[in-house]
Amino acid sequence: MARRLAGFLVLLLVVSICEAAFLFQPISDSHRSTALELFTPDHGSFKSLEETYEALRTFQILGIEKKPDLTATACRSISETVGSSSSTAKDLFYALKANSIAECKIDKKASKGIISRLKAAVSGASSLLDFYYSVGGLVLIKDQSSEADVHLADAEGVFRSVKAFSQSDGRWRYSSNNPESSAFAAGIALETHAGIVSLASSEIDQSLICTLKNDIIKLFDSIEKYDDGALYFDDKLVDGHEYQGPVSTTSSVLRGLTAFAAVTAENLNLPGDKILGLAKFFLGIGVPGDAKDFFNQIDSLACLESNRVSIPLILSFPSTVLSLTRKDSLKVGVSTVLGSEVPSLTVKLVGAFSSGSKDASLVESQELNFDKTSGLHILNDLPKSIDVGSYTFVFEIVLHEPKHEEVYFKGSQTKVPISVTGLIKIENSEIAVLDSDLGSIESQKKLDLAGKYAISLSANHLQKLRLSFQLTTPRGRSFKPHQAFLKLRHESKVEHIFVVGNSGKQFEIVLNFLGLVEKFFYLSGKYDMELTVGDAAMENSLLVAIGHIELDLPEAPEKAPRPPPQPVDPYSRYGPKAEITHIFRAPEKRPPQELSLAFLGLTILPLLGFLIGLLRLGVNLKNFPTKPLPATFAVLFHVGIGAVLLLYVFFWVKLDLFQTLKILGFLGGILVFVGHRILSHLAAASAKLKSA
Repeated sequence: MARRLAGFLVLLLVVSICEAAFLFQPISDSHRSTALELFTPDHGSFKSLEETYEALRTFQILGIEKKPDLTATACRSISETVGSSSSTAKDLFYALKANSIAECKIDKKASKGIISRLKAAVSGASSLLDFYYSVGGLVLIKDQSSEADVHLADAEGVFRSVKAFSQSDGRWRYSSNNPESSAFAAGIALETHAGIVSLASSEIDQSLICTLKNDIIKLFDSIEKYDDGALYFDDKLVDGHEYQGPVSTTSSVLRGLTAFAAVTAENLNLPGDKILGLAKFFLGIGVPGDAKDFFNQIDSLACLESNRVSIPLILSFPSTVLSLTRKDSLKVGVSTVLGSEVPSLTVKLVGAFSSGSKDASLVESQELNFDKTSGLHILNDLPKSIDVGSYTFVFEIVLHEPKHEEVYFKGSQTKVPISVTGLIKIENSEIAVLDSDLGSIESQKKLDLAGKYAISLSANHLQKLRLSFQLTTPRGRSFKPHQAFLKLRHESKVEHIFVVGNSGKQFEIVLNFLGLVEKFFYLSGKYDMELTVGDAAMENSLLVAIGHIELDLPEAPEKAPRPPPQPVDPYSRYGPKAEITHIFRAPEKRPPQELSLAFLGLTILPLLGFLIGLLRLGVNLKNFPTKPLPATFAVLFHVGIGAVLLLYVFFWVKLDLFQTLKILGFLGGILVFVGHRILSHLAAASAKLKSA
């Protein structure tokens, strides 16, 4: 049981190492299953066309085939929005966005009406969002219909109007009346400018394009960074209504950046590591539990997958924990952020360093072999210089074709924490009792670390206890675990823990009982011994009881310290109590049977006296009614009285008070009714007799 517990603790340590590593995995099946959970329509439809578009777009990017059928309800909502004269530019914008995926048929007459309304909205726009929705709607119509006339006559003037909301730091304001600027608004502005350029009937002044490129560079100067290299944008919380959070803000900037890069022929001169940092941010947030954040993550990764700036390449690792015992291979995957295939390339292991060490690399640069079946780059055998422990491996991607350098960004070098585990050899383990003066061995025994056989020792305060063992890695090198403890537990539950020191492969601890008598509180008796050796990289960590030692310590002086009170076990205080067994007292001795029968006869005598009295009084049935109905009531009355008497008998024998009262209430009601009727009959008969 102890060894299982130790193994479980080590497993937790290994898991924590893996989770702490700066690794970024591309989109996986967990994203697809989460998408189906987050984007579940309510009664077949979503609350708005914006949510409908986000669901359709997410399913489209992830390539989910078994998804809810949203086309019918989406087309119905799109038709209603397009055909309504009260629909705003925002409503039309999201209706057209949803239609770009649903591909519903829109009436040509309605389409012309939308174009005129959106152009009018562009002319009358006074805020950034007004331009964004109206220009974006026209761009969507252009993408869905090549015949539509959506060009802006004064595109350059509209471009300048949107540019008027920009600030010197690359951020944008939502309107001229709002002095606060934000990076989220900057992303909207960039996407709007990209739409204006695509809708322009003539080429936009290049000086305006260059100015906007400078604004982008200024905006990226304010980008924030995590320790793992992830880059993101965030705004100060000035107005809670306009604050979007880092995921939405970064997604807005990335969406605007890729849209503007797609419509301009010039290079934006953005370093590739900036784009890679944004990819790390969106991959590093895992699988969001919020539908909006989830859509922003997936849509942003889709933008990174097909942008004209640079497509980042991501290294992924099926496992960062390698076992020398199992002879695990080092496997590395290279893909885009959405897991797509990449051009031909080579992955190199250019260095390996012990964690926390600044020494030279433990390995020489070497290429990993590419496995076409799995699509992974594999190093089958770890170098002999790599032993059990924690390392930092340095990888480099080399593209085979120079033309791919302009499309893909591979980064310089990628550092990945790797943990190497193995079975540690535990040798020469022994325990001995030494003479304190001469150091000679009084008694010595081999340790059974399998826990099958417990040793038994005895010592006094003038002797010493020595415990020693050796730890060796699979490569034959010395191994120093994170934990090496010896615990002594007295019969009174007082515990003492000692750290086992080491010198190279040899681990040894010597307990001088003469100097420990006060720490042991002068408690003689039996001490159980327990050895703990554990490490995250040690596959055979142990927590084992090795036996006990009988200590004979001197009597405690008058002012000697007392053992501390032991903590109360919460289970014993709040757990189930012991079962209470109640023993009834022995029944009293019963009287003789003759006396009981005599008492029974005495109780029956009054009943006999009652019957004799009735006979002496001349009781008879002469006045019993002869007519059928009164006779029936008379019979029921007497039967009822008998039933009540019988009920009393059952009360004493079987029934309880509540049951008796219920039955008595029923019988009493019948007796009152029939008794009243028979007594009324007898009274009437007596009156007739007197009058006669």
